[in-house]
Amino acid sequence: MQARNGSHRLIEAFLDMIAAERGASKNTILAYSRDLADYVAALGRAGKTPLEAESGDIRAYLGQLQAHGLKPASSGRKLSSIRQLHRFLVADGRRADDPAAILEGPRRGRGLPKILSIAEVDHLLAVAREGLQDSSRPDGERLRALRVAGLLELLYATGLRVSELVSLPKSVTRCKDPLITIRGKGGRERLAPLSALARQALIAYRAFLEQRYPGAAQGPWLFPADSETGHLTRQAFARDLKTCGAAAGIASARISPHVLRHAFASHLLQNGADLRVVQELLGHADISTTQIYTHVLDERMKAMVRDLHPLNDE
Repeated sequence: MQARNGSHRLIEAFLDMIAAERGASKNTILAYSRDLADYVAALGRAGKTPLEAESGDIRAYLGQLQAHGLKPASSGRKLSSIRQLHRFLVADGRRADDPAAILEGPRRGRGLPKILSIAEVDHLLAVAREGLQDSSRPDGERLRALRVAGLLELLYATGLRVSELVSLPKSVTRCKDPLITIRGKGGRERLAPLSALARQALIAYRAFLEQRYPGAAQGPWLFPADSETGHLTRQAFARDLKTCGAAAGIASARISPHVLRHAFASHLLQNGADLRVVQELLGHADISTTQIYTHVLDERMKAMVRDLHPLNDE
């Protein structure tokens, strides 16, 4: 019992650290907590704690996960949590060695992100704009249509994470600068471009909201809603997006807020943007995360060689 309590205190110390030093979100902390509780329970069954674990113990745990059919992506996530815990224990002086440092994650193919073509996004935005000025529509229906149009224009213009998008302050519409400040993962700030079309769509939405629903418009959020946070939830936006996608002839499985973020990045690269610039716009801390989009660059380079190399003249 004492060893188990000690192990849980180690996890709590680690979670306190990532919350304080990295600004980890509530969902991130819950995910780490679940993964590490499972790891500590497995060690406990072997009579050990994280302070006594060896590389072989971690390998055995990962092997058990694989034997129970856990997918490589999920197993890799658990190993990442374990690595970070042991890194913390070493940095905090609680143990001298790191048994997870030499372990390799499960091999898995890295799939290309789902994206929409430029033509598909253009059509999606055109469908979202339809009927916005139709005064015969009920106020609630018209407000939702204006909100969806504003969300889509803004998401495709900026490439924001959906959590960043739905929690924007209403001051965004008052900013005259073409760039807006975004506070992303870990509290890191970056600038995101606000296109003229996105600004116009947001102003139209807010004007209708303030005229017809002045009470809701008084809150601090750009997209207020009757939710625990006071702003639109990610789930509600995802549902509205799929409805709009269906009207545009895009299958539900092919569209989500993250797919539009992928489209933002891929279309920029397709049109000549630098990978480092796209990394900054997406708010990726590591360039390796952005490199999933290099398939676009590969295709562009092939096309350049095909079209521009003198030996390819036929």
